[in-house]
Order: sequence, then structure tokens, then C-alpha cells
Amino acid sequence: MRNRTGKGVGYALVFVLMTMLLGACASDIPDTAKTSNSGVTEDAGNAGNAGNAGNAGNAGNAGNTGNGTGDEAAGNSAANSTDADTVKAGSKAGSGTKNQSHSELQGSADDAKGGSKAAAADPESVAVLVNKEYALPEDYKPEDLVYPDVRFTFKEKIEKRKMRKEAASALEELFAGAEKDNIYLAGVSAYRSHSTQTSLFNRYVKKDGLEKAKTYSAVPGHSEHETGLAIDVSGSDGKCAAEDCFGGTKEADWLAKYAHKYGFIIRYPEGKENITGYKYEPWHLRYVGKEIAADIVEREITLEEYYDAVPVSANP
Repeated sequence: MRNRTGKGVGYALVFVLMTMLLGACASDIPDTAKTSNSGVTEDAGNAGNAGNAGNAGNAGNAGNTGNGTGDEAAGNSAANSTDADTVKAGSKAGSGTKNQSHSELQGSADDAKGGSKAAAADPESVAVLVNKEYALPEDYKPEDLVYPDVRFTFKEKIEKRKMRKEAASALEELFAGAEKDNIYLAGVSAYRSHSTQTSLFNRYVKKDGLEKAKTYSAVPGHSEHETGLAIDVSGSDGKCAAEDCFGGTKEADWLAKYAHKYGFIIRYPEGKENITGYKYEPWHLRYVGKEIAADIVEREITLEEYYDAVPVSANP
């Protein structure tokens, strides 16, 4: 009995010693090696959360549109009720846009007839270039917005009735000049905040799909309406407002002939779609000042051509 007991104790001691040695070996394995897989998963999870946070931010912008009527009001409603995919589509459209820096336009003032490319790059300039390739600063908001004293298709004094002060004064002169020729115009939509443009763009994406929406609506940050220098107009009766049927009306014909005398251009002229990136919009007026407007009309060019900017395609 004693011998057997002694052997049992010996076996037990050997087993304990082996267990301790194996534990020591395992403890020598680096922690990074043991946790690398879980670490990757965790990082991926964090990245996913960051993406969701970005989408949520876009959704917030789409919802915070303030008051509005007409297209803007419809855009607000759509933004509040739209699904996440639509908001994401708007975001992807923005990230897919070239977003070239305005600094690429600076440092040169040798384009035709002395137009300054530095002005094209300055968001505070009335000659700033905003299109599918060149965006306004993300937090840009004009500081001198006023209500022009002209007829609109609605009576409320709301955001889309505003323009920058210089452009508003010029618009008043344009309307008065038109009335002398028995042409009665009405404003349809002028300034839009970044959040309002987000709402509208997402609404159009949901309605027509991303690619088609980009042929007639600007990705947020790339809209001239955000400058406070652009306005859509119609006849005083509001018929064909921002619609193709406005082309060929007496109001559209008058604007094509005389708008430049007041510092405005038809920003998206017919036959220039591959340069401006948008279909013909005879109702979309852009204030650039009398000198530039006269030059553009005389040479039958666009604002992109005036600055010798890289052309954009109609549907990038």
C-alpha cells in the first residue's frame, strides 16, 4: 500500500509540473497575436458607426429646411418622410462630384477681356463660379440677403424670396424695364439654404433616380441658388414656372434679349448642356454684373467658357 501510494503521489507531482510548464508557454504568446482578429472586427464596427453617423447628419440637413412654399415646401415634406437610401443617394452624389478647389482658378487674370479668375474663386464675389465641379464652402451663407421689391408667385416673405443686395437691386431694375415693354415677370425661387437644397435634391433623386436628377438639380453645395445671386422667374401668371414650356414665351424672349443690360445672364443656355452640365433653363437668371453679362452675351458663351474653366459633362 505504501509503495502504491508513493507512486500515485509521484505521478500527481509530474502532472502538476507539466501543467505549469504548458501555462508558462501559453503566457509567452503576444497579446496582439491572440486578439488581432477581434481587433479588426472592432475597428470595422467603429468605421460602420462613423458611416451611420454621417448618414444621420445628412438626414438632419435634409429635415432642417425652414419654411417654404411650392417646390421648397414639397422638398421639406419629402425630406422628412424619405427613406435612408434616398438621403444616402444625395450624399453619394456629393462625394461623387469632382469638388475641385476654387484655388485652381486663382492666380490668373488673363482670360478673355480681363475677367479675373480670382473673382471666380471668391464666394463673396458676384462673379463667383459655382457648378458641378466647383462648390461653395460647406458653411457658406450670404451675409447681405434682402427681399427685392418685385412681384413673386407667392406672397410670403420667406427664404426663397431673398437675394444678395446688389442682385436684388438689379432685379428691381430688370422688372421695371420689362414692364416698360409690357412684359410682366414674377419671381419663382431665389435663395436657398444648403439644407433646403439638400431636401430638394433628395426629393428629385427619389422621384427620378440619381443620374437623371443630376441633369436638372444641383448636388448640395453646388447650387447657384445658394449664392443668393440666382433666381428662377416666370410670367406674372406663374404659368410654366420652371418648366420647359416657359421657353418661347414672350417673357423668355425678352429676358434672352435684355437681361444682360441689367447684369443677368441665362445661366444654362440652349446648346451648351455639355459645358454647363444642365439642360436648357430659360427661366434661370444669374447675376454677374453688367460688364461680364454683356461680354458673355456678345460672345455667346457660358460662365465656364468666360473663365476658361474645365468643361463638365451633362451627366457625370
